[in-house]
Amino acid sequence: MRQTAVLTVQQTLDQVAGGVEAAIPRLVSGLIFGVVAYALIKIVLSVIGGVLRRYYSSRQALVVQLLVTVIGMFLWFGAALAFLSIVGLGGIAASLGTAVGFIALGVSYALSEMIEDTVAGVYLLQDPDFEVGDRVVVDKMEGTVAAIELRKSRFTLDNGDTVVLANRDVEAEWTKRADSTAGE
Repeated sequence: MRQTAVLTVQQTLDQVAGGVEAAIPRLVSGLIFGVVAYALIKIVLSVIGGVLRRYYSSRQALVVQLLVTVIGMFLWFGAALAFLSIVGLGGIAASLGTAVGFIALGVSYALSEMIEDTVAGVYLLQDPDFEVGDRVVVDKMEGTVAAIELRKSRFTLDNGDTVVLANRDVEAEWTKRADSTAGE
């Protein structure tokens, strides 16, 4: 019985050593991939940020930051899945990719109004007819545009009060008053 236990322990250690020996090339490949992916993603995001900053005005810096962040998330997630495949965990990578897809679908549904506000904010930030300082009417509110952000816009009323509206409500229907002072 003692000889059987020693033989079992020896076989187990041999299998563990063989597994570690077989895994070393995949781990080294994964490490090399990780370093190269890190450098490439940093370079790509830097280039994309630079190009977008030239395309968008400084007023639209939030749009640039949002786009770079979204692109970065996709690149990092893709790199993580590729890393898992390289180190021999392709099944986990496939399962993770599928699970994240379903989670993203649920999150996008839950955050649909926030996403709608953000998209409307991008449109408002790009609209040359909707500028800080413009006098506008939104629904029954009339005021001066004080700030345009990604999710909301702020308006100053004649009495000095500030009204904050969701961009989806502003972008849906607003009217610029003829006596607007922006751009003068």
